[in-house]
Amino acid sequence: MKRFRWEFLLGAGLLLLSALFFLVQIGIFHTPRDTFFYLFQDLAFVPIQVLLVTLIINHLLTIREKQALLKKMNMVIGVFFGEVGTLLLKRLYAFQPDDETVRKRLLFKDEWTGQHFMAQSRAFKKFNYQLEINIELLEELKIFLLSQRVFLLRLLENPSLLEHDSFTDLLWAVFHLTDELACRETLIGLPANDLAHLAVDMKRALALLISEWLVYLKHLKEAYPYLFSLEVRKNPFDPEASAIIQ
Repeated sequence: MKRFRWEFLLGAGLLLLSALFFLVQIGIFHTPRDTFFYLFQDLAFVPIQVLLVTLIINHLLTIREKQALLKKMNMVIGVFFGEVGTLLLKRLYAFQPDDETVRKRLLFKDEWTGQHFMAQSRAFKKFNYQLEINIELLEELKIFLLSQRVFLLRLLENPSLLEHDSFTDLLWAVFHLTDELACRETLIGLPANDLAHLAVDMKRALALLISEWLVYLKHLKEAYPYLFSLEVRKNPFDPEASAIIQ
């Protein structure tokens, strides 16, 4: 209410000041006709000014802000894949039965366009993964995720990610899997139904992870070719991958 009252008083004061100026002008020059003529002429340009300021200029500023925000988001996403994402890809995909068809589809190349990456991203987000639970690998996955918990929490605190729904969904999926594993003191001797439940959580995380990884690669190819070149050489799905250029 106080803010509304302050704005109302300011608006009323400005209107009174404007009226005072008009009265002074009429009193000095004695030309009320000209005064009202220019008043209505100025009012005629108000809709055009509103169009320019609120629609066109504001739209351009919004686009610029979104581009700056997108750049910040991609930096954060890059840190995620550099510290956690790529290693997590390897660990989760280790539960997928060896399928050369799937692996070959993820061996992206320099000639891939943005459309290639987006098409594969959509496809792998809906892909029917058939994970086979291995207790030893599951123990290693649990240790890895728990060791990265603080880092992931800091990512969620980053305000830039609030505008990136799909990546936020990925983080929540990884957090949920981490919590599920952390709630079990031991993974040995778990019932089949419980292992099946964990497999569902792993599939969800893997699907989102691969999908976001491909979108991130698209960004690197378009904006940072030298970083993309490194990602090509260390592709986690390439058994012969090496950062060393032969």
